[in-house]
Amino acid sequence: MSQISLRYRLGDDEVGRIGYGAMQLAGPGVFGPPKDEARAIQVLRDAVAAGVRHIDTSDFYGPHLTNKLINKALHPYPEDLIIVTKVGARRDAKGGWLPAFTPDELVSAVEDNLRHLDLGVLEVVNLRSMLNPQKPAEGSLVPQLKALINLKEQGIIRHIGLSNVTARQVEEAQQLTEIACVQNLYNLANREDDPLIDSLAAQGIAYVPFFPLGGFTPLQSTQLTQVAQQLNATPMQVALAWLLQRSPNILLIPGTSSPEHLRENLAAAQLTLPDEAIKTLDEIAKK
Repeated sequence: MSQISLRYRLGDDEVGRIGYGAMQLAGPGVFGPPKDEARAIQVLRDAVAAGVRHIDTSDFYGPHLTNKLINKALHPYPEDLIIVTKVGARRDAKGGWLPAFTPDELVSAVEDNLRHLDLGVLEVVNLRSMLNPQKPAEGSLVPQLKALINLKEQGIIRHIGLSNVTARQVEEAQQLTEIACVQNLYNLANREDDPLIDSLAAQGIAYVPFFPLGGFTPLQSTQLTQVAQQLNATPMQVALAWLLQRSPNILLIPGTSSPEHLRENLAAAQLTLPDEAIKTLDEIAKK
C-alpha cells in the first residue's frame, strides 16, 4: 500500500488532514453553553498543541458561544491556524435550526463571525445550502454566492466553500468563483458523494465530511467493530482511518468535548488499514 499523505491544501496553505470540529463544544443540541467551559477551552488548546491547524466552526453553534470559546482559548491565533466557518442558518429561542439565507443575512453572519472570533479576515467561509436543511437539494445558490463573492472582493473573506450541496451546485458555483472546499455528510455508511469526492480530488479541492463518525448517533456496525478489534483500535479510529485512505483530498473535522477523545481521534492518522479491512468496511454502505 502506498504511503498516505497526511497534509492537503485548504485555502492558501496546507493543513494536517485531521482537524477539529467545534460543534460539540456547545451545550446539548449545539445550543447553550458547555457543561464545563474550562474543559472546552482545554480541548481547543490541546488540539492546537498537538498540531491541529484546521478548526471548523460557525457562529450559529451555541449560537455565538463556540466562536467566543475559540477566541478565549486561542487568541491571538497561531499564524498558520485556519479557522473555517459557515453561514446560512440561525437558531430560534428553543434551539431550532432555521434558514438565514438571504444575501443580507449572510453578510450579517459573516460580520458576526468576524466579531466573535476577533478576526479581521475569514480564511474560508462555507455557504451552507438551506434549500433543504436535512440534505442537499437542487436549486440556485447564485444570489447567496454573489453576496459572498462581494465580500471576497472586499478582502473580508479569502476563500469560499460550499456545504450541504449537490455536484451540480458545485459546478455552477465554480462558474462564478473558485471553490476552496466542499463540506457534506459522508462516512462509512453514507456514501452518496463518492463521485463528487473523486471529481474534487481530480481538481485538487478539499472535501470535508461532516458527521464522519455518524453524527449524534455514533456509527454502529458489526463489521466496524470486528475490524477495530483485529487492529487493536477503537471503532471511531477505524472509521476515521478509512476516510483518510478513501481519498487524499478528504480533510477530517471530528468533534469532541473530551481531551481523551481528542487524542484518540488524532491517533487515527497513524492507523493504516490493510486491504482486507477496507474490503470489509466497504460492505457497510451496501446494506
